[in-house]
Amino acid sequence: MVTSPVRIGSYRIERLLGVGSFATVWLGHDEALGAHVAIKVLAENWSHDLRVRERFLDEARLLWRLSDDRIVRVHALGELPDGRPYLVMAWAEGGSLQERLAGAPLRAGPAMALLREICAGVAVLHDHGIVHRDLTPGNVLFAERPGPDSAGRVVIADLGLAKALAAASGLTARAGTPGYMAPEQDDPLAIVDRRADVFGLGRLGMRLLAVPGAGRGDGTVRLREGVPPKVAEVLRTATARRPENRYPDAAALGAALERATELRRRAGPLAMAVGRTVMGLATVGVVATAAADSIGGRLPPRPGAVVDAAGRLSLPVPAGWAARSGHWTRPGPALVVSPDPARWTVDTAVPGAFAWLSRDGAASTTPERFVAGRPNAGCVAQPVRTSRQAGLDWFIAGYRACPHGHPEVVEAVGTRPGDAMLVYVQVAPPANSTPAFVDSLLAGVRVR
Repeated sequence: MVTSPVRIGSYRIERLLGVGSFATVWLGHDEALGAHVAIKVLAENWSHDLRVRERFLDEARLLWRLSDDRIVRVHALGELPDGRPYLVMAWAEGGSLQERLAGAPLRAGPAMALLREICAGVAVLHDHGIVHRDLTPGNVLFAERPGPDSAGRVVIADLGLAKALAAASGLTARAGTPGYMAPEQDDPLAIVDRRADVFGLGRLGMRLLAVPGAGRGDGTVRLREGVPPKVAEVLRTATARRPENRYPDAAALGAALERATELRRRAGPLAMAVGRTVMGLATVGVVATAAADSIGGRLPPRPGAVVDAAGRLSLPVPAGWAARSGHWTRPGPALVVSPDPARWTVDTAVPGAFAWLSRDGAASTTPERFVAGRPNAGCVAQPVRTSRQAGLDWFIAGYRACPHGHPEVVEAVGTRPGDAMLVYVQVAPPANSTPAFVDSLLAGVRVR
């Protein structure tokens, strides 16, 4: 039996939220602010194990460093009088996916949207070189109470088993939850990478989208009524026994789910027609149908460019390329241009460019720090350079001979003097292209 403390630090304890192998989580109340928090306390029987204690503290450091709306936020780190550390975290008022699954099942459409949102949250971890390794319904939280057809904002929690990719092997490689744990996690000599999380996401997809009891050994996946048939193949690939047969990361799985459902983002279908050359880029008549006018301060459509559905971000489209509008793993408009937008993230032979706009990103970071957070491990870094294009100051870092993903990647962050806006552009240039290709692309970026 767990005895409820009266207070932890300055917080009054109201009730127990959950008990795990290594920690207990309490609902606390900040009386000064009138706000609730979740407080995670290291279990007493593990308090003297230095490895477990360090892993607990690692979680606090990871959460503080990530500081993303899709990952549970940490507010403070403290220590009880008996020496046990605790984390003060944002409270997910909407509860967990485990609690949601115990009630009435979600309809097929909201369940598909929820799975894509979970993939987007895990993609944030993968973008930072982190493998969660324990993706279960209990570790998927909801920031708010759900609406009638919406699960609410998804938050990924419990990174206590997460490790940097370089250290995700050896002693802790066996950690995980049966039913969601990838087969290689049961091998103490295996290297556990992003594909282990893909397996866990696939198993979550089974819980959300498959007929109960289906897909557990006969190689078939029987989907619930209303789920697009192509999703079955996506889930089979995600849960393949051998890691090399799965999608490489959460973003690739999310893209595959999007293709399987033939999802069209708010920008709607994209039309393309060959035009003339402007600024070194062949102009094609690409216009997002949801951005077909410039009313209300929106960016007007331009020949050879695509405008996001909100009318805030515009990107040029090179000859023979197409475009797609949507959202990244962070809030804000995003665009992709590529000869094959659906495949450029999963096929290293397909070039492409991704652009994302944050209205206040420059208020919390700098271009240098933002690029440093995407180190492209194993690549050969090129000299950093700056450029001023169309009123934006660009900080540009290039990487070549990359062992994973595209062989060449360019990371560019643009800011405007005196403005909190930040534009991020990642380019996988065509083979044998010159820096002029990237510069022409950046010169065509427009923001409002």
